[in-house]
Amino acid sequence: MSNESKSVAVPEENKMGVMPVGRLLFSMSLPMMLSMLVQALYNIVDSMFVARLGEDAFTALSLSFPLQSFMIAVGSGTGVGVNALVSRYLGERKFKEANQGANCGIFLAFCSAVVFSIFSLTCSKWVFIFQKADSVITQYGTEYMSICGGFCFGIFAQFIFERLLQCTGKTMYSMITQLTGAIINIILDPIMIFGYFGCPAMGVRGAALATVIGQVCAACLALFFNLRVNRELTLSFRGILHPSGKIIGKIYSVGVPSIIMASVGSVMNFGMNNILMPFTSTAAAVFGAYFKIQSFVFMPVFGLNNGMIPIISYNYGAKYKARLKSSMRYGIIYAVGIMFVGLIIMQAIPGKLLQIFDASESMLQMGIPALRIISLSFLAAGFGIAGSSIFQAFGKGFLSMVVSIVRQLVVLLPVAYALSKTGRVEMIWWAFPIAEVFAFILTFIFLRKVNREIVYPMPE
Repeated sequence: MSNESKSVAVPEENKMGVMPVGRLLFSMSLPMMLSMLVQALYNIVDSMFVARLGEDAFTALSLSFPLQSFMIAVGSGTGVGVNALVSRYLGERKFKEANQGANCGIFLAFCSAVVFSIFSLTCSKWVFIFQKADSVITQYGTEYMSICGGFCFGIFAQFIFERLLQCTGKTMYSMITQLTGAIINIILDPIMIFGYFGCPAMGVRGAALATVIGQVCAACLALFFNLRVNRELTLSFRGILHPSGKIIGKIYSVGVPSIIMASVGSVMNFGMNNILMPFTSTAAAVFGAYFKIQSFVFMPVFGLNNGMIPIISYNYGAKYKARLKSSMRYGIIYAVGIMFVGLIIMQAIPGKLLQIFDASESMLQMGIPALRIISLSFLAAGFGIAGSSIFQAFGKGFLSMVVSIVRQLVVLLPVAYALSKTGRVEMIWWAFPIAEVFAFILTFIFLRKVNREIVYPMPE
């Protein structure tokens, strides 16, 4: 793994410190936005193939979501911590510390993979029993998670190696790895599930294997790019095997709040389904359809913010105040702009969007007003997501966590529950705009705090 031949010092200023900010943010974010869209598409296609096996198989994958989402939360959250820390060290020209951060990130990814692998191989069955699944669904789910979770080294390696590419502004390579993994997965899904081209039909196990193979291929490609083109960082087995406790603490100071933030969404989904199901299963179906549709709006914003975090962290470390302020401003403008487009689409053609899922007449009657009401929260949500990424870039992940918890658990679920007592399901959807108003106010207050304590005191 070692690339000791690389020069430790960077001979010239990284593009994150010199390129015009607007163009820089666009160039770094666009690859991530495209790859995020592909990921959203992949999730739908993957579910579509599995659904052809039967409702029990599809349900098994749905019940796998809590464990899978927590695994992804740990991997992505750790990656966010590494991204912010390493980018800042590079901006400060502290190359030794940047290398330590990169190698510690790999060490943490490996440790996380070991824990989840052991748990998945030994305890997957209980995840489904706890959710009161019947024997058939439990069997399907155990087969799926034993493979996806038992061989999760690929997804954790993919997360960390892609984040290291993003740290140095090489988001194009990160996009290539993500696209490669997603495309391999999509191609292998029907082959391994249904048994095409001489491959045995493996059903749910085939879907799991296709996922794992896609992740491993993406991880290997990301490692290759880090060793060959990521000259700002030096990876070595010695550095990985001798991690710095101080560096790990700094990574998790940002990473742990991000992990919690990513996990909060699963709790919110569980709570909303429990509020909606007493009305009708159609209400829960509408909520599920909304989440699939909104991913095509939110994913580009998340991609934008993945590009924004290293830019802000780098210029913060380099003490480039003007570029720092511009990065924050452009990030918010772009995020709100994308959400505005999503708002217009949701308001204009909600019925056509629901028809993607072969919506029944009752689902359309309930879903059309639901999409129009929920989408009213989009502009505030764009501001909140951008603000959250700014906090993470400054190493203030705790602030992002507070906003996320307040939005989804403190406000959204209690308000939705209270509105459900009206006996009118359409009232529940208003919980989303109400929650985003609270989150907007809190994000605005925290941004003023960050500006006052960090940005304004910096020399011009």
